Amino acid sequence: MQISPVVSYSTVREVKGPLLVIERTRGVAYGELGEVVGPDGEPRRVQVIEVATDYAVAQVLGPTLGLPAKGSTVRFYGKTYRLGVSEDLIGRILDGKGQPRDHMPLPPPRDFRDINGEPLNPYAREYPEEPIETGISAIDGLYTLVRGQKLPIFSGTGLPHNVMAAQVVRQSTVRGSEEGFAVVFVGIGIRSEEAMYFLEEFRRTGALRRAVAVINLASDPVAERILAPRVGLTIAEHLAWDLGYHVLVVITDMTNYAEGLRELSSGKGELPGRRGYPGYMYTDLATIYERAGRARGRKGSVTQFPILTMPHDDITHPIPDLSGYITEGQLVLSRSMWGKGIYPPFDIIMSLSRLAKDAIGEGKTREDHKDVANTLIAAYSRALELRSLATLVGERNLGWRERRYLRFADAFEQKFVKQGVYERRTFEETLDIGWDVMSILPEDELTNARPEISAKYYRKHIFDSVAL
Repeated sequence: MQISPVVSYSTVREVKGPLLVIERTRGVAYGELGEVVGPDGEPRRVQVIEVATDYAVAQVLGPTLGLPAKGSTVRFYGKTYRLGVSEDLIGRILDGKGQPRDHMPLPPPRDFRDINGEPLNPYAREYPEEPIETGISAIDGLYTLVRGQKLPIFSGTGLPHNVMAAQVVRQSTVRGSEEGFAVVFVGIGIRSEEAMYFLEEFRRTGALRRAVAVINLASDPVAERILAPRVGLTIAEHLAWDLGYHVLVVITDMTNYAEGLRELSSGKGELPGRRGYPGYMYTDLATIYERAGRARGRKGSVTQFPILTMPHDDITHPIPDLSGYITEGQLVLSRSMWGKGIYPPFDIIMSLSRLAKDAIGEGKTREDHKDVANTLIAAYSRALELRSLATLVGERNLGWRERRYLRFADAFEQKFVKQGVYERRTFEETLDIGWDVMSILPEDELTNARPEISAKYYRKHIFDSVAL
């Protein structure tokens, strides 16, 4: 789309990294799009990120090497950043600005959308209560992902969150709506080898046929990190609200996004907040997370599955802390589980999905789903307490019921939580495995399961055959 410049300035006072400080501006608006042309004649796209009475700060959406303050001219278009969207973007690979990274021309746009989105009217939102099947038992069985939900993964450096992200992109589906399901994958500030891993996985397994990949590399300008999730969500909103798709948006890594936000804030000279992050980071994160949901009268939905790495495994760090306030739960990865060779290494007790209870049960997954989830979590919590006790007094000094709980915990980790990277389980398979491990316990210990459900699914032969 060609836009004619309407205002131009040759009053660039300073170039600070990716930022331009422009003096004596008039009528420039926040978020306005433009371009800067240096003495070399090369145009670079810019976007306004701060305005005042007599100056404006714009971020350059590209490299600033060789761009001096003197001799540079900035032209503003009087429009915000709008992205051309189309159903034909499915199967394509884009960069953080929404431009092709796969060396193919962009398809003709069906519409142009502001990348900042249009917030859903709260009255128009529908309560999320329909599940997405990821094929991963620990998610589907215990913390079910719900259409329209935002459910982040809190990970740590060196944990297999990228492998999990690729597995979710490959395996996830909405049962009964497979043809209307799409995935938008957004990589923010990822290394080249990580990008190659994701793209190779998507191509080799055929996942790219129903996905859009937005890849922002660590070597790309920091301003692109701010744009990348908004570009991905803009495409997702078009697929969901205009075309009726159920869209799952997988974003990795939101920590890189927050670091980029901090770098730009520091460059603007803003007063830092907690640990150097800008005081408005909560609001900024909300502008991304709150773009998930379902809308009344619209067939489609936007579900977010963001991934963030907790610096130093600190769950109280501002990034996971603020994300936890905005989202509807979190899936926490455990370094100790990963050390035991368990993939995916979920910390079952620390994880939570606030909407799962409304998306499971008869007519949605299976009648016994709530019973299985509640019983497994309660029994595993009790088993962890007994493991600690056994290290003090010795396993032989525990009663036979307590030793059953220890056998249950081992089976739960090795059979229910642990599964292969390319192993996909249905809801029914997950629940059946859950009953297999629960049946190691005496039936009267399953107090979180309804008696009629326990009578139907409990496997007595497993209890009878387990040696103490």
